[in-house]
Amino acid sequence: MCRLFGLTAGTNRVKAAFWLLDAPDSLQVQSHRNADGAGLGYFGPDGEPVLDKQPVPAYRDEEFQHAARQAESTAFVAHVRWATAGGRAERNTHPFGMNGRVMAHNGGFGSLAQLEAELGSYGRLVLGDTDSERYFALITKETDARDGDVGAGIAAAARWIAARLPVSALNVIVAAPGELWALRYPGQHALHILERPAEPGRGQPGLHVRSATSSVHAPDLAGIASVVIASEELDGESGWRMLEPGELVHVRPDLSVESRIAVPDPPAHLVPLPPGSPNIDS
Repeated sequence: MCRLFGLTAGTNRVKAAFWLLDAPDSLQVQSHRNADGAGLGYFGPDGEPVLDKQPVPAYRDEEFQHAARQAESTAFVAHVRWATAGGRAERNTHPFGMNGRVMAHNGGFGSLAQLEAELGSYGRLVLGDTDSERYFALITKETDARDGDVGAGIAAAARWIAARLPVSALNVIVAAPGELWALRYPGQHALHILERPAEPGRGQPGLHVRSATSSVHAPDLAGIASVVIASEELDGESGWRMLEPGELVHVRPDLSVESRIAVPDPPAHLVPLPPGSPNIDS
């Protein structure tokens, strides 16, 4: 399966290079195990989504590495892919953009024809072959039906799929400028959250991580609070928390975190994870 990353600093524009490239278990490191594509989604100064993605591993993708170093945004979504639906192509590489939002998915489900029938006119938003992009189109449809409530749209879309289609996982991160939503469902894949308060006044401000093999300092995060959501604990910081199965979190522009169990029932047709997955969830 794939690996997810999301970060928001609320109303502050920051860089995410530490998490994407420099952390002990950065997305670039994870791309050695997930080599079917890499992408970064963020928001320009005008709030419009920017997608930088290629169907090659992040560790070999100079464009991904350049974007990871240079991009500034109030929110980021990044993804390294191990393809399960849809071939290696840019149109199938996460993240995806729809209606001013960015999304990436970890997991899979089947019976896409049934979902396509449910999408109706929202099927026009789907440009590639993946189940993930169709999931996003359903989230978009359900969000529009609920007056723009993205959290309610994610929950409704996940419940619809879980009740009708064979599902392995519907883990998802959706971002808008300064905001993030994340769902872990059901429980076969990990998804963690880390709330980082601002810590001004330190002798060496910012994030400083040591491991047995490296020491990394991230001054770009000095004195700025942020919230990170990721498939794996990317660094040695304490405070990471695994989301509960069915838990939906919403990180608001003021960085307050709202959490609830939004999809309480198990999938009607759970698909066990395939043997030999290169990812170990913990």
